[in-house]
Amino acid sequence: MNAASKTVSDVIHSHFEALTRAEKQLAESLLDNYPVSGLGSITTIAENAGVSTPTVVRMVQKLGFKGYPDFQAHLHQEVEATISNPIAKHDRWASNAPGTHILNRFADAIIGNLRQTLSGLDTATFNSAAALLSDRKRGLYFVGGRITGALAEYFFTHMQVIRPNTALLSSNSSSWPQYVLNMNAGDLLIIFDIRRYEQEMVSLAQAARTRGAEIIVFTDQWGSPAAKLARHAFRVQIEAPSAWDSSVVTLFIIEALIEAVQNSTWDETKERMKTLEGLFEQTKLFRKPG
Repeated sequence: MNAASKTVSDVIHSHFEALTRAEKQLAESLLDNYPVSGLGSITTIAENAGVSTPTVVRMVQKLGFKGYPDFQAHLHQEVEATISNPIAKHDRWASNAPGTHILNRFADAIIGNLRQTLSGLDTATFNSAAALLSDRKRGLYFVGGRITGALAEYFFTHMQVIRPNTALLSSNSSSWPQYVLNMNAGDLLIIFDIRRYEQEMVSLAQAARTRGAEIIVFTDQWGSPAAKLARHAFRVQIEAPSAWDSSVVTLFIIEALIEAVQNSTWDETKERMKTLEGLFEQTKLFRKPG
């Protein structure tokens, strides 16, 4: 198993159809409260799933692990990675830093992130998300966290030009119920949530779902808990030789979606852009060149 690019959850999903009935029962139990469900003893996991301990041993080996300890070690590595703070993350990269310039190290990491993300990104998922975002009957609501809020605002700013009925949720989560109140069945809530996930995002997604809204989540390779409630989830590689996670590949997908939506609704979008330019000129907001 390539732990850098695949999570244990990914491996379970990719092997699911080849599992026996008992193994599928175990897999579903593990995925139900992942990854916590896999952190107990082999006896506890077997009892929780209603299977035998030999079934656990057989399944983890079928998934490509050497045995149950190896399976659990990968889970522990995932949990450690998702809760890493910036200081721990920096120290981990610094201890393994090659003697090349930071620009080269960053370029190598980002190119690797892009390749791994694209290799796991289903084009049907991308096309479906673009179609949902293009549907002007649907309202669009954007929200992000402490860092990813900037990505949510960037996406919102472009979509606000392309089409009507868009909203950027306040950074103050206490105001979110008012936004949910205005959501209608079929509207889209676009959530940005990367590691050190924000519990409020899950509560928001659940509330939006009760209103009939669809959820699109942008998250990392490990997957925000909110992704379980999403119709579509973009899982992006975010590792970089830094104390901070990289947003480059997430921004790449956002800009590709913006172009896909803009292109599919170009006649309407062009008229909106013309009107907007007229408003800029009228308000003297931007100075003309020359």
